[in-house]
Amino acid sequence: MIFFARKERNVLYCYCFYGYCSLTMNSNFSIFLYTGVLYTMMIKKKRITAALMALGLGAVTMFSQFPVSAAEETAQNTDAAAQTADPSVVVTNGIDGWPQASDISSAAAIVMETSTNTVLYSKNADQPLYPASAVKIMTCLVALENSSLDEQVTMTATGVSGVTDGGANISSQLDEVFTMEQCLYAIMVASANDIALQVAEHVGGSVDAFVQTMNTRAQELGCTNTVFTNPTGLPDENQHITAHDMALIMEAAMANDTFRTIAATTSYTLPATNVSGGERVLTNNFTMINSTSDGYYKPCIGGKEGYTEASGSTLVCEASKNNMKLVCIVLNGASGVTNNEAIALLNYGFDNFAPLTIADNDFNRLSGGTVIAPNGATEDNLTTEDTSSDGQITRQYYFGGTPVGTAILEDAEQQTNDAAVTGQKNMEAAQAYSASHTTAPYYICLLYTSDAADDKA
Repeated sequence: MIFFARKERNVLYCYCFYGYCSLTMNSNFSIFLYTGVLYTMMIKKKRITAALMALGLGAVTMFSQFPVSAAEETAQNTDAAAQTADPSVVVTNGIDGWPQASDISSAAAIVMETSTNTVLYSKNADQPLYPASAVKIMTCLVALENSSLDEQVTMTATGVSGVTDGGANISSQLDEVFTMEQCLYAIMVASANDIALQVAEHVGGSVDAFVQTMNTRAQELGCTNTVFTNPTGLPDENQHITAHDMALIMEAAMANDTFRTIAATTSYTLPATNVSGGERVLTNNFTMINSTSDGYYKPCIGGKEGYTEASGSTLVCEASKNNMKLVCIVLNGASGVTNNEAIALLNYGFDNFAPLTIADNDFNRLSGGTVIAPNGATEDNLTTEDTSSDGQITRQYYFGGTPVGTAILEDAEQQTNDAAVTGQKNMEAAQAYSASHTTAPYYICLLYTSDAADDKA
């Protein structure tokens, strides 16, 4: 409540305003509202009449009867409701017992833990969208897997065409020579389209052949709705990816030591080449790894952000904290927004989930056995499903019906059966050998052991 008064032509005008308002001042009065108490102070040396004081106190008393706390509580409840996304939008909010997450303005996003592929946050994660320069992560991964870092890459007309295609480039020149390592830094740090095209031709023999290798590799990684048509990410109506597929690609790329180093680089200097007159200093515009940027996020260990008119802003990154590595993908966002949304999603993941190691009571676990579950979860909150194959059991752990980790176990029963069959065959072979080499009778002695410690005759 704000009380205001002014005097004009010997008439005193008094006003009372209830609600929230900014400070109002004029030549006669300054009005201050502080902790619910109204203070009136004269600037000019005039007497405040008893009527004015009475009116002010009366107004304060009258409006104090309004249900202020109820209004504030309603507003707080509305804000809280707005912060929790509907499960039809953020589908992970529909998992029983799952920490509830907020919606973001970008069209699609995912947060995935890398050791178990547990999806912590999912919004339209399977919706095909334009990837922009996130494509270059796959370009670098395929190049790393099919070349050596010291290979000499010579610029041809194919690569140089990327200087004039309207995208990012390092102004490479015809017949200029770089090492493959330098090319990969140029692609990830400077997002150089000219170098991406040249690497594709160098590795694949042609850009089209290289792109086919990109698509094949995507399928190998488990991508289900990804189509690459170029190695740069420039708009093409037939090129698309999903947030979930991009998470699988980023996870594979960050498992490569060389890529991980390049993806965390904020600045790189290309030395003078056979053509250039001097060195080139390349600067990464991915703010989450730049400690001098407002968008810096300390746990981030690598990533890339891109933008085209068709794709909007896209962001791909990985962060490490609390004994977890999380991949975060944000697609089709507004420029300048995806960075903050990625940070918010990563904080949601790190703040609400933790690794949970399952006890190996049977001592037959070969690998795995760690799940990613909401904070405070125990083994009692998990369900399992076993699949047996080739003498091993794959145990899938679930929380609220969603996969959260696996373990590989020895199939003890199968091994026992196999040992029994082998023993029987060996015994029959020994009997046959003895029968053919001696006339002495052949005896089989069976030794019986009991597992019961207290058995007595």
